Amino acid sequence: MSTREDIFPVYSNFDPRVPVHCVTADLPGAIHRFYDSSPFSPSGRYLAVTRLPFEDRLPGPGETADVVVIDLETAECRKIAETRGWDTQLGAQVQWGADDRTLLFNDVDTATWLPYGVRVDPLGDAQRRLGGTIYAVSPDGRWSASPCLRRVGRTQRGYGVVVPASHVPENRGAAADDGIWLTDTETGETRLLASIAAVYAEAFAPGQRERYAGGDFYGFHVKWNPQGTRLLFVLRWLPRTWLPWRRKKKYRRYNVATLDADGTGARIAVPDSAWRKGGNHPNWCPDGEHVLMNLNTDGEGIRFARVRYDGSGCAALSRKVPGSGHPTMHPDGRHVLTDAYPHEPVAYGDGTTPLRWVRFADDAETALVRIRTRSDHEARTPALRVDPHPAWDRAYRRVAFNACPDGRRHVFVAELGSLLPEAPAVRTSA
Repeated sequence: MSTREDIFPVYSNFDPRVPVHCVTADLPGAIHRFYDSSPFSPSGRYLAVTRLPFEDRLPGPGETADVVVIDLETAECRKIAETRGWDTQLGAQVQWGADDRTLLFNDVDTATWLPYGVRVDPLGDAQRRLGGTIYAVSPDGRWSASPCLRRVGRTQRGYGVVVPASHVPENRGAAADDGIWLTDTETGETRLLASIAAVYAEAFAPGQRERYAGGDFYGFHVKWNPQGTRLLFVLRWLPRTWLPWRRKKKYRRYNVATLDADGTGARIAVPDSAWRKGGNHPNWCPDGEHVLMNLNTDGEGIRFARVRYDGSGCAALSRKVPGSGHPTMHPDGRHVLTDAYPHEPVAYGDGTTPLRWVRFADDAETALVRIRTRSDHEARTPALRVDPHPAWDRAYRRVAFNACPDGRRHVFVAELGSLLPEAPAVRTSA
């Protein structure tokens, strides 16, 4: 299925190498979720977004955004719900379930200031409140794995939900009551799948633990592998002392942990000692055994690196091609799609950035699209920036991404089918 050229405006600035259309031309302020989940419905006909009510400031507790579904065949935009469970980078975590009649997102109960997931039929009226929150939906649509969305903002604003400060729990050390929460999207039941304390005890060697005395762990990104057999969990550690500098990244320690789907078998895939040399944005490879990440593996700069889930075999995929942005590996294992931040060397220095298509067989890359992504407002706070977050459809033929060519947030769809004669139908998380 292709995006209708006759109903969505064409983006033609800087001569894109592939067809690109703005699918939110009448919906400024819209964003799709993240690069590791698909905003395209399972059939490919619909695209789900969060529409922010404003773009020039951070939201306050209780302010609402809209959950909207776009019909890519007719251009019809349908407002599905209003939500108080959102922030500026990932919206309301809007994701699809097993089919086009299952849409999942977050809201907040303003009487208790507790976030909760919502399951809705976007083509009908059925709606259900879930016991837990939506963050990463499993490939079969049955399970949502989530960090505590109230605590996420303690390490970085924009990725959780906004509640009054008095309702944001604060961890001490490796908390036993915080970690990865698992929610059944059918029954609504939720439970703590793996606590930070359990992950810490199983994955960190005794000799490493003294480095984390005097500070506190918080959960950040959680991601299913494409097979639904493992989870990736970013653990962020903040020092409890040095309070004036607490938010400076050089005082933080980040680890990428992996777990089996039942919450056991915790391992460290990327330790803080590797991350601190330069790195960001871990994501599962298509085989579900390896993690792809921007890392400085040899001291020569950020490269696309691959490492096994247990931390073994870490190596750059190319020593010539610089890493950047939010990378995903195509199911063929030979290509990576990514974006870039405006400040990264592969960007153009004028607020425009590329969507990059990298081929490792010969260290070649193509700039598919050049588009403005620097927001007019991000100088106030990084949480107002516009990250493209390029995300595939389930056939690996189209990519949705965020940008702001006219200064307002919009979602675009690029048709990448011409790059590959045939793409494997491997499904990532919903």
